[in-house]
Amino acid sequence: MSGKDYYKILGVDKSASPEQIKKSYRKLALKYHPDHNEGDKSAEAKFKDLNEAYAVLRDPEKKQQYDMFGAEGFQNRFSQEDIFRDFDLGSIFKEFGFGRGGRGQGNYSRMFGSGHGSRGFDGFQNREQRLKGQNLIYELPMTLEELAQPTSKTITYQLNGCQEQVSVKVPAGIKGGQKLRLQGKGQPGPNGGPPGDLYIQIKDTPHPLFRRDNADLYLRQNIRFSQAVLGADIEVPTLEKKVLKLKIPPGTQNNAKFRLKNFGLPIYNGSGKGNAYVEINIDVPKELTDEQKDLVTSLAKAQL
Repeated sequence: MSGKDYYKILGVDKSASPEQIKKSYRKLALKYHPDHNEGDKSAEAKFKDLNEAYAVLRDPEKKQQYDMFGAEGFQNRFSQEDIFRDFDLGSIFKEFGFGRGGRGQGNYSRMFGSGHGSRGFDGFQNREQRLKGQNLIYELPMTLEELAQPTSKTITYQLNGCQEQVSVKVPAGIKGGQKLRLQGKGQPGPNGGPPGDLYIQIKDTPHPLFRRDNADLYLRQNIRFSQAVLGADIEVPTLEKKVLKLKIPPGTQNNAKFRLKNFGLPIYNGSGKGNAYVEINIDVPKELTDEQKDLVTSLAKAQL
């Protein structure tokens, strides 16, 4: 399912200010208002989309979530109750000078299911009791060593001024920025409604040796100029605390890359493991002894 592009619906850029969003919504809502388009199903659908888009983009928190998850991701995570929570359509229309009574009220009830986003219209009080509580996001730092295997974590977070503890199972190889959902661990719903969810957002902790790219790991390894020219066997560490021997062939160039198959992270939601890559950096000394200077001078004379 592709999500709705709320910016496109309102005809504004992603960088639009709250005032620009409000101005565009008012103009389009007036154009597609039910009182001006009675019986026009296309206008009715457009009007409903406009209100949904404005309910999200006018609210800084909902807008932030929409920008973070993207159109499809947002609509997979947020129900219509979530979207229209605290969206007082009646007050907004009154502020903009739109009519509320008679013919228009019947259209609102039909379009919004007697309650979605239509506070003050028929049936909203019953619907309001079932509104879901606010979702929460908790950022969980994880080391590469922890992400190399399934891990259980106990986290503590604030909920309505109290400390709550919950255990979460973190699958191996999950990527930084991805979220784990703990259903019903968010804010309580208003008027006895169901609680929201708690999303655990994974954050990769910087590693002193390895750089991550999905399931692959990269290690920068220094070697001497003589080792690059003549070749050598060197030792390289792995994330599993093993030490491997790596053969450096003669004539190895700076930034050469060697693969250590299956020494990366587990592939998230897949099978097998990624690879580790050793990136070669030829170390050029800043200071030389007299003997070393003589040797390098000899090499230079030999055009090496």
